Amino acid sequence: MTKERQPQPEMTGAEILIRALIDEGVETIFGYPGGAVIGIYDVLFNTPQINHILVRHEQGATHMADGYARVTGKAGVVMVTSGPGATNTVTGIATAYMDAIPLVVFTGQVSSGMIGNDAFQEADIIGITRPITKHSYLVRDVMKLAKIIHEAFHIATTGKPGPVLIDLPKDILGNKAVYEKQDHIDIRGYNPTYKGHSQQILKAAKMMAEARKPLIYAGGGVNIGNASEELTALAKKTKIPVTTTLLGLGAFPETHALSLGMLGMHGTWYANKAMSECDLVIAVGARFDDRVTGKLSEFASKARVIHIDIDPASISKNVDVDIPIVGHVKEILPELLQAACQADTKDWLADIEKWKKDHPLKYNEKAQRIPPQFVIEQLGEVTKHEAIVATDVGQNQMFTAQYYRFINARSMLSSGGLGTMGYGFPAAIGAAFAKPGSTVVCVTGDGGFQMNMQELATAVYHKIPVKIILLNNGYLGMVRQWQDLFYEKRYSSTVLEPGNPDFLKAADCFGAVGIRVEKREEVKPALEKAMAITDRPVLLDFIVEREAQVFPMVPAGAALDQMIEHTESELL
Repeated sequence: MTKERQPQPEMTGAEILIRALIDEGVETIFGYPGGAVIGIYDVLFNTPQINHILVRHEQGATHMADGYARVTGKAGVVMVTSGPGATNTVTGIATAYMDAIPLVVFTGQVSSGMIGNDAFQEADIIGITRPITKHSYLVRDVMKLAKIIHEAFHIATTGKPGPVLIDLPKDILGNKAVYEKQDHIDIRGYNPTYKGHSQQILKAAKMMAEARKPLIYAGGGVNIGNASEELTALAKKTKIPVTTTLLGLGAFPETHALSLGMLGMHGTWYANKAMSECDLVIAVGARFDDRVTGKLSEFASKARVIHIDIDPASISKNVDVDIPIVGHVKEILPELLQAACQADTKDWLADIEKWKKDHPLKYNEKAQRIPPQFVIEQLGEVTKHEAIVATDVGQNQMFTAQYYRFINARSMLSSGGLGTMGYGFPAAIGAAFAKPGSTVVCVTGDGGFQMNMQELATAVYHKIPVKIILLNNGYLGMVRQWQDLFYEKRYSSTVLEPGNPDFLKAADCFGAVGIRVEKREEVKPALEKAMAITDRPVLLDFIVEREAQVFPMVPAGAALDQMIEHTESELL
């Protein structure tokens, strides 16, 4: 005699949503309530399994979720209300989309019957974000809500990751249905390729063995794909040097002799020179963006190209490829490692070693104020290069990329594709929630920090001990650098000082610790003091050399080997 299946109780849409999040393993949500989503927040009130982080601005929520996702690989989750709550997420969604970061963003919406009537706090967030989301849903039926949520997490985290938006009309959240967990997701037409073509992999291994000046070019896909160990093993076995993109930093330890650091507009001299002279490029999880290639017609002009990427649309999009391999780096690299052998790179490595000695990164060590590069070097020493470092955008970002020397995967968080000022600090907070007990640092400038400094309140309330390295030069530094080099020093709207706030007073009023540093000999002791504080954020206001510049620099439209290595004033 079979036991009759008991009918499942109906749940409201808000209850279904929270139940689905729990089943997806979501532990943290970053959000800001409002009228359209008040029903969800009422359910959250009695849901101890999920930690909701009340931010001070919805953009901060998206960047926190982004930082959380970058260090964990899990989808970051955002919850906001309709209208301005939804539109305030746009910059963060675009940031995640450009860098292939998995987010699931829930936005409130006016009731279904009011959509299109210009109701209070109505915005067509689906239409607004369609170009910057991997997929989006407007929920029309509460019976489909659970399926949509589980699909959204699947889409966000598989294939090439990205943000997915779910728009929730208020009435849907109050309607009732039976919750059904989706144990298997099958979406017609969505079937990302994971395993690479074996014959293509064998061809790539043969081409690598034949090359005399090969170069591995590793991008953010290596970090996203958790394939740092496999990449490192391949480089060591084949004796092929490695250069990375900004988002690829940490995928290969920069302390290793085979590392060339970052390439591109502000890459190392020797990385850009190697790319210009190599006879084979092995691109792994990289997309040949314009900040890397410089003048496209002269990029790696002497080289054949192998390209490994999960996104078939990236293959031969910017650079023609000789051997394309579509699939997941975590699947392909072990197979390539098994097929590959040590290349004859002795002379090539000797050339590179000479370039490193003749053209090292350098800066004015006799500057009147603290060189910003020196601050980053000291930060690396104090943290032993083990910290999770989130940067803002501009000179602070490039100084960090050049001088920190990353050794761990998923330890460098930065807005690469969109270049979002205001990203660094909230992303660092998100990373700290993801990895409690880890040393998390935000390197920022006095311009970018002011864009989201309100999140100090969030960090203080939750006792998040993020260390804020504020490189304070009184300028919008990177724009000023361009004005200095290419616009005859006409500093139009780039001068912040006088006009900046007293950052120590700002830190104090939020309840954070503020430390001002004005002398070189104070840098290391201040960093050590900050690291010892574990119950609140610490803002270190470094008064740095005002006109320090980021070099090397490939001017816009120039080839990688047409670098400005430095100006005389930089080294005086």
